[in-house]
Amino acid sequence: MAEESLLLGSGLELEAVVSEFPVLPVEGELAPLEKGLFQDEDSCSDCSYHRKPGSCLQSVVLEGKTPFPEIFQTSQLLFYERFRAYQDYILADCKASEVREFTAEFLEKVIETSGWQAVWHTNVFEVLVEVTDVDFSALKAVVRLAEPCVCKSEVTTFTVECVKELLDLKECRLPLQELWVVFDDSGVFDQTALAIEHVRFFYQNIWRSWDEEEEDEYDYFVRCVEPRLRLHYDILEDRVPSGLIVDYHNLLTQCEESYRKFLNLRSSLSSCNSDSEQENISMVEGLKLYSEIEQLKQKLKLIENPLLRYVFGYQKNSNIQAKGLRPNGRKVTHVVSSIMMSGLLRSLLQDRLCEDPSKEEIEIQFHSDPLSAINACYEGDSVIVCPGHYVVHGTFSIADSIELEGYGVPDDIVIEKMGKGDTFVDCTGADIKISSIKFVQHDAVEGILIIHHGKTTLENCVLQCETTGVTVRTSAEFLMKNSDLYGAKGAGLEIYPGSKCILSDNGIHHCKEGILIKDFLDEHYDIPKISMINNIIHNNEGYGVVLVKPTIFSDLQENDQDGTEENKALKSPTSDKVDGTERVDLEELIQCAAGKEEPSAKVDLSEHVEGNYEIMNELVAASTQKGQMKKKRLSELGITQADDDLMSQDIFVAISGNQFKWNGKGSFGTFLF
Repeated sequence: MAEESLLLGSGLELEAVVSEFPVLPVEGELAPLEKGLFQDEDSCSDCSYHRKPGSCLQSVVLEGKTPFPEIFQTSQLLFYERFRAYQDYILADCKASEVREFTAEFLEKVIETSGWQAVWHTNVFEVLVEVTDVDFSALKAVVRLAEPCVCKSEVTTFTVECVKELLDLKECRLPLQELWVVFDDSGVFDQTALAIEHVRFFYQNIWRSWDEEEEDEYDYFVRCVEPRLRLHYDILEDRVPSGLIVDYHNLLTQCEESYRKFLNLRSSLSSCNSDSEQENISMVEGLKLYSEIEQLKQKLKLIENPLLRYVFGYQKNSNIQAKGLRPNGRKVTHVVSSIMMSGLLRSLLQDRLCEDPSKEEIEIQFHSDPLSAINACYEGDSVIVCPGHYVVHGTFSIADSIELEGYGVPDDIVIEKMGKGDTFVDCTGADIKISSIKFVQHDAVEGILIIHHGKTTLENCVLQCETTGVTVRTSAEFLMKNSDLYGAKGAGLEIYPGSKCILSDNGIHHCKEGILIKDFLDEHYDIPKISMINNIIHNNEGYGVVLVKPTIFSDLQENDQDGTEENKALKSPTSDKVDGTERVDLEELIQCAAGKEEPSAKVDLSEHVEGNYEIMNELVAASTQKGQMKKKRLSELGITQADDDLMSQDIFVAISGNQFKWNGKGSFGTFLF
């Protein structure tokens, strides 16, 4: 994936976009410093390239018919190889303002100052140059044209004379990251080639022009380099949804443009007369730009963080368009079977297709795979999937209200998704019903089922997940009964603010987290309405249920300082150590949250029931906090009397009878950010 340069005002501007060449890993026993720079010795054991004598690196010829000599192949290092080089040898514990200094010190130790050739590569031309000296503080090399002169350009009018003029303008000093070291089989220039590669990669993919202005107690590597490096490799290895990648690059572009405008505005202010009208206008514009940049940077950090990237997710917009009713108004039953035998057809006619002879005739269409049946559906259609193992390579995009039913038990009706598509089942229909099917997911980067909006009912199904399990987006409704969900590397079920979720008699197990309830958005979003009855949530690596919420509501900080009894009631019961005798009754909690009465004590709750009350208590507290925030907003607008009934929220229908067993961190936890 081509990456845009991120050098925007750091004093290291790239005059041309540098393109990357394909590379191979390195092998062999290296000195301690070299091992930090070079690739692991086992990482190219299966490559077919011939290793040059004396050198630990491979060589590659530039694409196309070219007179250029071979260059070192260095770009495609593994994550931990780059990680080790930046952490142990280049950046260590430096601050952002010290990056240039630390990099220069590192290069001074490993780069040969002269005697090597390189290809000066830009998006316009390639020129063979010879390095005569290196200015480490500026991260530039002093060069001259190689003899004989070798030059290749995409523009016919760009001649050798143009190259000489350009070099004169640059005083024969070129950024190191624009140089690709010519291969030398002696091994003398291996470290030079690898060191330049690390500099090139850093300024293309890691460095941001605003980094120097963000100083804090954490070192730069921990705060910026590691998360950005992980994101880069997660993208390369198809572990990030395509929609999230697009969002990230759009945010990055917006932030770069806004920061460039901010720098220009700041520069113009320094040349304005003090107290002038123009300066006052520019100050206001500067504050707006600064606020915009800070918001964009926070969004970028959420995506760069490998945990928050999936906890917070992103609002993916589904482009599925509903077909509506057929032009003739008919509804069709689609039958899916790889092979239709007479006995199976007879059973279908008796059990599903001709149950009531008095009903009008229905149209039946036969399909060999479930994906084609789904794609052929209109509003009100039904799909009956016969026993068999079906392998699909596309996404089930369901935009109309249909029924998808397995004819038999789920273990006999298996739909397995292959390929690295973003989603398995995408639901946007007003009323979708899925039953008696086992869904198996492989090599995915998003969840097995996503409900964007509308209502989806899942009954008597098995979901064998790969990444996250089921995602219930804002304003969507999800009903899950008698189903089994397992294997998610993230949360088995993600519930977004403003959604409605009813879970009854399900098993959710062997996931990273069982259920993740998201309450990170501001007061304009309602807490999800949740009903959990008689579910068994067990053997998850983390918590059975996790609530994601802010560490503190800024609006509530002032209220907490008032020390009122009302604010004391807002404190989460789970934040203190409580035993079973301090738990409170469900209805009493609801009344307490609405400010109607004080909670009373409840005794002798079992271990499994305590998990239900923990979830209840935390949701009540979060809902009440949002109510207080709304009251404060109304008060600021001059509405001094806020109706408590309007402020209260129906958080849930019920949470009871659930069992939480053998979850790694317990039945319930809170993720604070």
